[in-house]
Amino acid sequence: MNGAGNDFILIDNRSQGVRLSRDQIALLCDRHRGVGADGLILLKASSTGKADWAWEFYNSDGSVGEMCGNGARCFARFVQARTGQRGGFSFETEAGIIRAAFEGDRVRVSLTEPVDLRLDEQLSVASGKLTVHSLNTGVPHAVLFVPNADKAMVKDLGREIRHHTRFAPKGTNVNFVQVLGAGHIRVRTFERGVEGETLACGTGVTASALIASRVHRFGSPVKVQVQGGNELEVSFEETHSGFSEVQLSGPAQFVFEGRTSLP
Repeated sequence: MNGAGNDFILIDNRSQGVRLSRDQIALLCDRHRGVGADGLILLKASSTGKADWAWEFYNSDGSVGEMCGNGARCFARFVQARTGQRGGFSFETEAGIIRAAFEGDRVRVSLTEPVDLRLDEQLSVASGKLTVHSLNTGVPHAVLFVPNADKAMVKDLGREIRHHTRFAPKGTNVNFVQVLGAGHIRVRTFERGVEGETLACGTGVTASALIASRVHRFGSPVKVQVQGGNELEVSFEETHSGFSEVQLSGPAQFVFEGRTSLP
């Protein structure tokens, strides 16, 4: 499946019969030797009874991912297709309980409340000083505003900031954001765990939109153009200390279904 170009392998594991090692997950996500994906998601029953369903989410390198906005929308559409559930529902993630609803061909997910908002931090990098903002929208994100996203050094500067001591020990995702107009931005993201740029990052889009609302005084909703060409929408309510009622809306599409074998 793909959500705005961010692609995932989804597996129905309600029977708990699938056991995958980190190396097997990385092999499945390898675009040359496997299926190819930015991440892998397993559907399973809720273990706590506090939600309708639960997932296990893994980055393409096989590491556990706490949260993924585009993955959440794909997961919701996958659950709908597998279970026949047509109304909204909730599911457990490492970041908390996520709620999903369907709006035609788009899926809207209500994200957990963001934390650790920091604005206007000065970061020392090889090229000099940068003004960086950061927010955790289920996973940590750094946000830099740039005049032209096409010219942003996503690969090199993204990797440098991802491993910067400021974000040690786990590192951060890095978003390069261009303001296109009032309430409208473009985002390119270097994703931790993928270790490169993806065509879209839902939690990065969300972090970028929320920080843009503070830095550039945008109201809700904020429209976000991603590298894959799609447009996502982030809605929210501002609070004195941060944000609440954060929702991410966008497409979630099936690409193909099949079987594969693993060593």
